[in-house]
Amino acid sequence: MEVSTRVESGITVVSVAGEIDLYSSPRMREAIVSSITRKQPHVVVDLAGVSYMDSSGIATLVEALQLARKHEGRLLLAGTTPRVREVFEVARLESVFDLFDTAAAALAAVKR
Repeated sequence: MEVSTRVESGITVVSVAGEIDLYSSPRMREAIVSSITRKQPHVVVDLAGVSYMDSSGIATLVEALQLARKHEGRLLLAGTTPRVREVFEVARLESVFDLFDTAAAALAAVKR
């Protein structure tokens, strides 16, 4: 799994590619948590490059959502592929997260 981070207009975008599983999810967690705790509580997680996500990836994102809310921020998910979106639907979390087709759409939503 590859994780990269960039900041656009004060909003952190964490781009993830590859498979998110028990072994790789801690890297995604570190990128998201470090942003939120550095006083940048609004985070867009771009999942367009993710081919597979298991329950540990979901758990990591739930934890990040709670942390963002605690710091008065938002966690938005972008670019979920049909396969990844299915994981959210099975877990009944598609209504808990803010899901966007693209990172640009998620960024625009945060800026509003």
